[in-house]
Amino acid sequence: MVLKVSFILVLLVICSCVVKAISENHNHLNKNGSSLAAIKFPDHPSFNVVSSSDDTGCSFSNSEKFGHSEATMTSAKEAHVDGGEGEKGEAFLATNPHKQSVKLHLKHRSVSNEVEPKKSVVDFTARDLTRIQTLHRRVIEKKNQNTISRLQKAQEKSKQSYKPVVAPAASPEYFSGGYSSQLVATLESGVTLGSGEYFMDVFVGTPPKHFSLILDTGSDLNWIQCVPCIACFEQSGPYYDPKDSSSFKNISCHDPRCQLVSSPDPPKPCKAENQTCPYFYWYGDSSNTTGDFAVETFTVNLTTPTGKSELKHVENVMFGCGHWNRGLFHGAAGLLGLGRGPLSFASQLQSLYGHSFSYCLVDRNSNTSVSSKLIFGEDKELLSHPNLNFTTFVGGKENPADTFYYVQIKSVMVDGEVVKIPEETWHLSAEGAGGTIIDSGTTLTYFADPAYEMIKEAFMKKIKGYALVEGLPPLKPCYNVSGIEKMELPDFGILFADGAVWNFPVENYFIQIDPDVVCLAILGTPRSALSIIGNYQQQNFHILYDMKKSRLGYAPMKCADV
Repeated sequence: MVLKVSFILVLLVICSCVVKAISENHNHLNKNGSSLAAIKFPDHPSFNVVSSSDDTGCSFSNSEKFGHSEATMTSAKEAHVDGGEGEKGEAFLATNPHKQSVKLHLKHRSVSNEVEPKKSVVDFTARDLTRIQTLHRRVIEKKNQNTISRLQKAQEKSKQSYKPVVAPAASPEYFSGGYSSQLVATLESGVTLGSGEYFMDVFVGTPPKHFSLILDTGSDLNWIQCVPCIACFEQSGPYYDPKDSSSFKNISCHDPRCQLVSSPDPPKPCKAENQTCPYFYWYGDSSNTTGDFAVETFTVNLTTPTGKSELKHVENVMFGCGHWNRGLFHGAAGLLGLGRGPLSFASQLQSLYGHSFSYCLVDRNSNTSVSSKLIFGEDKELLSHPNLNFTTFVGGKENPADTFYYVQIKSVMVDGEVVKIPEETWHLSAEGAGGTIIDSGTTLTYFADPAYEMIKEAFMKKIKGYALVEGLPPLKPCYNVSGIEKMELPDFGILFADGAVWNFPVENYFIQIDPDVVCLAILGTPRSALSIIGNYQQQNFHILYDMKKSRLGYAPMKCADV
């Protein structure tokens, strides 16, 4: 009898170990996984923090204590998604063993009736100008050099060449079936949230919870406001709480991935083995985010060839868990970076979906039900579009930390005539001054002087029959169009140095700020500052970022139909 009881007890212990280990494996927690409930934060950003860890005593562990993230996709038969409104996860579909295209739904909110068009224009123009100063300062002051020097030191120490920490190819076990599928998420205009940016709906953690993140091609780091939120801006919905997610894992300050982020000043010594990796990301003005660098599972929708919407997990996405955040991020929960650096969401998905992504921004004044798509990977329909044109990206090749997507403008055309702008106006200097970027986070288009003044004068010479309207700063010129059924305004296009031409419809460079008043939706920046092609001018164009061939593609498109 004693032997029988002993045997049963042994079986119970073994089962307990197995169940606990399986549970931990399911939660994707390794030895440096932690819950922020165990962290006591000081009154200032001193991140001398050690993450908690538990040892079950069972013989189940990861082979490496600290290693590079492997952003992978997994599927399950069922998932529960907490979207704040009771959204439920649906069954997942698998994909084939080749790189897939990721198609993300882009939804757009209409401008609130409570917001006056004049005030809206003034507000987002003020934010634009602040952002431009921010981007210019980031280039000139070379804040990214902190990252470069860290990588160089790591090379010298290891005597090995640096390889960007991006997602390796997904293993065949994650795929089955013989057809291509696409991932889908939502992107909305931030107009009704008091912001000029576009937002993407993302589900973060396990179980997944819904957050709206700003889509930004002008930055790299993905980050979310996190509990405990010591100094945070107002957002729509609750803050992300790491302790509610079983897939959240802190990155240790000893982990090679920690070298990809800048640390707060002054940097804190990295002592304990499982001490967290602090990050600081600066946007140039008062906007910044500070917190813990970590990995998490991001969940997005899946659109199958039959059009059915499913859900899919993308695991081990590097992101910032921000506890101190401030700046011009109105209404958002954080930011999804699509820049050229290794930390961006686009870069982390490259080995899963290839070296290209594209988006199509719907008209900012369209109905709330209108949606479009953000696509990671090759979009065959776009590539076969008869009006798809390309221009080459410039700069960034010699600087691995360069975030921005530069294009080389030669001149512009107004009403079919080339405006004779000095070529040096468009040049990107060795010090990083000047140049032109395409940016999803800036609303209007901005050209450095003297280009802007010359373009404005060219429009004023060509426009006849409409009365000038004064007193509507900062936009100029503005015209009274009352009683006119069909406006006739000059054509506008950009000439690139490689011979490409980008022609725009009038609604992309004139903006209606009153029922009877339209204004040129182009503004100026100081001489030698950045010129920026903003998202207003990108409306209803399918924009392709092809990093493999280092080129920008653009095709006129009714984005609601993509």
